[in-house]
Amino acid sequence: MNEKRIKLAATEDVQEFVKAAGKCDFEIDAMYQRAVVDAKSLLGVLSLGLSKELTIKYWGENPAFENVVKKYATM
Repeated sequence: MNEKRIKLAATEDVQEFVKAAGKCDFEIDAMYQRAVVDAKSLLGVLSLGLSKELTIKYWGENPAFENVVKKYATM
């Protein structure tokens, strides 16, 4: 399992992230405080709020997805 922290500041950022997540064949969760959503769901990720530090947990590897995560990584 991989765990990263990201910040998505705009709706376009969320769209790019969800699109990359949707191309992965493994589970990806996005969390903020106690809320956990499927990171492949645009509405789910938007419901966590913009400009908040989200924790992403995923159980696989995909170079294209890793590049998007690095783009929005906070640490």
